[in-house]
Amino acid sequence: MSRYRQTAAGGRLHGRGRAVGFTLVELMFAVSIAVVISMLAIGQFTEHIEHSRVEAAKADILMISMDIQRYRNDHGTLPGSLVDVGRGGYLDPWKNPYHYQDLTGKGAKGKARKDKRLNPLNSDFDLFSAGKDGVFKTQVDNKDSLDDVIRARDGSFIDLAEKF
Repeated sequence: MSRYRQTAAGGRLHGRGRAVGFTLVELMFAVSIAVVISMLAIGQFTEHIEHSRVEAAKADILMISMDIQRYRNDHGTLPGSLVDVGRGGYLDPWKNPYHYQDLTGKGAKGKARKDKRLNPLNSDFDLFSAGKDGVFKTQVDNKDSLDDVIRARDGSFIDLAEKF
């Protein structure tokens, strides 16, 4: 025999006459726990996505640098633009173009990106992604440039500007 009885409205009553189910407070508590857990999961997911984009930009910069070096070996000079190495319309993971500047020509050193002591990052060429915000300044320790993925020390450093 069942401990529950049917009510006229179709609900169930416990043997002592109390309704069976969740109270509003219990439901609100369960929903709030689910919301907190999902907020934490979303935060971790977006951090993972951003880290993946930075890693992809680092790999792209390394590959483009190799294309530029190959061009220099074949032609004896650096390319004038990324179009010369077949990367003209190439976009970074944030859908912005990569930035390239040949630093070997006369007057080109003034266009070089610089560290916090105003020393040029590279002696041959600058190549970087403007990062998540798509904004960059000449000096890489500027707050607008900290999310840039840069090539520095003539290619021995490729990472976020904030780590430089």
